[in-house]
Amino acid sequence: MIVAFSVSPLGVGEEVGEYVAEAVRVVRESGLPHRTDAMFTSIEGEWDEVMDVVKRATAAVEARSSRVSLVLKADIRPGVEDGLTRKVETIDRILGEDTPKS
Repeated sequence: MIVAFSVSPLGVGEEVGEYVAEAVRVVRESGLPHRTDAMFTSIEGEWDEVMDVVKRATAAVEARSSRVSLVLKADIRPGVEDGLTRKVETIDRILGEDTPKS
């Protein structure tokens, strides 16, 4: 499965980068395939391991803020591996473009 999620503290002002960085640190240390962009972090793996990472990432923000917002979207598709890369490659192939390197 792939889960795209965004976790953010509430009531701490406009600058939330330091809080969000704590959540992203949890994801990066998980060892699961992941990508972070300006709006979401996507993580790929089995249901229990992905949800555990989301829970721990949320707890990392909650440790510094009394209120947290979590937005989550999941693509549950058994048997698919490397979906984070393959989905983008499919779109790029259709558009006749190379996948951008990040």
